[in-house]
Amino acid sequence: MKELTFETLLAVFEEIFGRGLFWGMAAAALFITLLYCFVLIRDRAISWRKFLAAQLAMPFGAVGAVLFVQAMTHSGFEHIGGPVDVIVLAGVAILGAVGTAILVYTGQSLLRPPQRR
Repeated sequence: MKELTFETLLAVFEEIFGRGLFWGMAAAALFITLLYCFVLIRDRAISWRKFLAAQLAMPFGAVGAVLFVQAMTHSGFEHIGGPVDVIVLAGVAILGAVGTAILVYTGQSLLRPPQRR
């Protein structure tokens, strides 16, 4: 692979996760992002209590994302070969943490909308 293109990345992700799971995850991420935007527009303010709960869930999302990718690639931590692997796993953990925070905040806001005064 001489150059990294968007099409190459899509092919790699489809190969790792399978076409159905990859596009299902992409659709779920888009749907949750749209719900998050809806919640922010509807509430017109951030609930700091919900934000704190979402932040407390972030480590679980980071660990879950790393374990999920390890399971999907049929590899383990003993297969980490160098700095690039560590950087990729750190990126997966960060994305898992942020995604979990958005999911938790959105879920809380949809289940318990703010009280209007």
